[in-house]
Amino acid sequence: MSPSPSSLTRGARRQAMSGIGRALVAVYAVLALAATGRSFVQIVAKFDEAPLAYALSALSAVVYIVATVALVRRTKPWHRVAWATITFELIGVLVVGTLSLVEATWFPHDTVWSVYGRGYLFIPLILPVLGMIWLRSQSAREDAR
Repeated sequence: MSPSPSSLTRGARRQAMSGIGRALVAVYAVLALAATGRSFVQIVAKFDEAPLAYALSALSAVVYIVATVALVRRTKPWHRVAWATITFELIGVLVVGTLSLVEATWFPHDTVWSVYGRGYLFIPLILPVLGMIWLRSQSAREDAR
Protein backbone atom coordinates (compact mmCIF):
# COMPACT_ATOMS: atom_id res chain seq x y z
CA MET A 1 0.00 0.00 0.00
CA SER A 2 1.50 3.32 -1.01
CA PRO A 3 1.39 6.36 1.25
CA SER A 4 -1.19 9.02 0.54
CA PRO A 5 -0.03 12.46 -0.68
CA SER A 6 -1.13 14.05 2.61
CA SER A 7 0.95 11.57 4.62
CA LEU A 8 3.95 12.39 2.43
CA THR A 9 3.49 16.08 3.20
CA ARG A 10 3.31 15.35 6.92
CA GLY A 11 6.41 13.18 6.64
CA ALA A 12 8.30 15.96 4.87
CA ARG A 13 7.18 18.38 7.59
CA ARG A 14 8.44 16.07 10.31
CA GLN A 15 11.74 15.67 8.51
CA ALA A 16 12.12 19.45 8.16
CA MET A 17 11.47 19.90 11.88
CA SER A 18 14.03 17.40 13.10
CA GLY A 19 17.39 18.15 14.64
CA ILE A 20 18.48 21.76 14.41
CA GLY A 21 15.10 22.98 13.19
CA ARG A 22 13.34 21.50 16.19
CA ALA A 23 15.92 23.01 18.59
CA LEU A 24 15.58 26.40 16.89
CA VAL A 25 11.80 26.33 17.26
CA ALA A 26 12.12 25.28 20.91
CA VAL A 27 14.42 28.21 21.69
CA TYR A 28 12.09 30.61 19.88
CA ALA A 29 9.12 29.24 21.84
CA VAL A 30 10.92 29.62 25.18
CA LEU A 31 11.98 33.16 24.27
CA ALA A 32 8.41 33.96 23.21
CA LEU A 33 7.11 32.80 26.59
CA ALA A 34 9.83 34.64 28.50
CA ALA A 35 9.34 37.89 26.58
CA THR A 36 5.56 37.67 26.89
CA GLY A 37 5.73 37.07 30.63
CA ARG A 38 8.27 39.82 31.17
CA SER A 39 6.38 42.40 29.13
CA PHE A 40 3.05 41.53 30.75
CA VAL A 41 4.45 42.02 34.25
CA GLN A 42 6.28 45.20 33.24
CA ILE A 43 3.25 46.77 31.57
CA VAL A 44 0.80 45.82 34.32
CA ALA A 45 3.03 46.70 37.28
CA LYS A 46 5.07 49.71 36.22
CA PHE A 47 4.39 50.89 32.66
CA ASP A 48 4.68 54.56 33.65
CA GLU A 49 8.33 54.05 34.76
CA ALA A 50 9.64 53.09 31.31
CA PRO A 51 6.91 53.02 28.65
CA LEU A 52 9.31 52.80 25.69
CA ALA A 53 11.26 49.92 27.17
CA TYR A 54 8.14 48.00 28.17
CA ALA A 55 6.43 48.58 24.82
CA LEU A 56 9.56 47.26 23.09
CA SER A 57 9.50 44.19 25.34
CA ALA A 58 5.89 43.58 24.26
CA LEU A 59 6.84 44.08 20.61
CA SER A 60 9.68 41.58 20.94
CA ALA A 61 7.24 39.09 22.49
CA VAL A 62 4.93 39.40 19.48
CA VAL A 63 7.88 39.00 17.10
CA TYR A 64 9.02 35.82 18.88
CA ILE A 65 5.50 34.37 18.88
CA VAL A 66 5.00 35.03 15.15
CA ALA A 67 8.50 33.74 14.34
CA THR A 68 7.83 30.53 16.31
CA VAL A 69 4.57 29.89 14.45
CA ALA A 70 6.17 30.74 11.10
CA LEU A 71 9.06 28.35 11.68
CA VAL A 72 6.68 25.52 12.58
CA ARG A 73 4.46 26.05 9.54
CA ARG A 74 6.25 24.70 6.49
CA THR A 75 4.47 26.51 3.66
CA LYS A 76 5.87 29.18 1.34
CA PRO A 77 3.79 32.03 2.80
CA TRP A 78 4.88 31.13 6.34
CA HIS A 79 8.47 30.81 5.15
CA ARG A 80 8.24 34.44 4.01
CA VAL A 81 6.72 35.43 7.35
CA ALA A 82 9.59 33.67 9.12
CA TRP A 83 12.12 35.62 7.06
CA ALA A 84 10.30 38.90 7.74
CA THR A 85 9.99 38.39 11.49
CA ILE A 86 13.52 37.13 11.94
CA THR A 87 14.91 40.01 9.88
CA PHE A 88 12.84 42.45 11.94
CA GLU A 89 14.12 40.75 15.10
CA LEU A 90 17.77 41.13 14.05
CA ILE A 91 17.27 44.79 13.12
CA GLY A 92 15.40 45.37 16.40
CA VAL A 93 18.08 43.82 18.58
CA LEU A 94 20.82 45.74 16.76
CA VAL A 95 19.01 49.09 16.93
CA VAL A 96 17.71 48.73 20.49
CA GLY A 97 20.99 47.20 21.62
CA THR A 98 22.96 50.11 20.23
CA LEU A 99 20.54 52.77 21.48
CA SER A 100 20.52 51.24 24.95
CA LEU A 101 24.28 51.80 25.06
CA VAL A 102 24.39 55.21 23.34
CA GLU A 103 21.22 56.71 24.86
CA ALA A 104 20.87 54.82 28.12
CA THR A 105 18.41 57.42 29.45
CA TRP A 106 15.88 56.24 26.86
CA PHE A 107 15.91 52.82 28.52
CA PRO A 108 15.80 53.28 32.29
CA HIS A 109 14.75 49.61 32.51
CA ASP A 110 15.93 46.79 30.28
CA THR A 111 14.01 45.37 27.35
CA VAL A 112 14.54 41.92 25.89
CA TRP A 113 16.77 43.53 23.25
CA SER A 114 18.68 45.95 25.55
CA VAL A 115 22.45 45.70 25.24
CA TYR A 116 21.92 43.10 22.49
CA GLY A 117 19.96 40.77 24.76
CA ARG A 118 22.45 40.75 27.63
CA GLY A 119 19.68 39.83 30.11
CA TYR A 120 18.97 36.74 28.00
CA LEU A 121 22.61 35.64 27.58
CA PHE A 122 22.78 37.40 24.17
CA ILE A 123 20.43 34.79 22.71
CA PRO A 124 18.33 37.55 21.07
CA LEU A 125 21.44 38.57 19.10
CA ILE A 126 22.52 35.08 18.09
CA LEU A 127 19.10 33.51 17.46
CA PRO A 128 18.06 35.49 14.36
CA VAL A 129 21.41 34.78 12.71
CA LEU A 130 20.96 31.05 13.35
CA GLY A 131 17.35 31.33 12.18
CA MET A 132 18.44 32.95 8.91
CA ILE A 133 21.07 30.28 8.33
CA TRP A 134 18.48 27.56 8.94
CA LEU A 135 15.86 29.24 6.72
CA ARG A 136 18.43 29.58 3.95
CA SER A 137 19.33 25.90 4.23
CA GLN A 138 15.64 25.03 4.02
CA SER A 139 15.27 27.18 0.89
CA ALA A 140 18.25 25.44 -0.69
CA ARG A 141 16.75 22.07 0.19
CA GLU A 142 13.40 23.05 -1.35
CA ASP A 143 15.15 24.33 -4.51
CA ALA A 144 16.99 21.01 -4.88
CA ARG A 145 13.70 19.05 -4.91
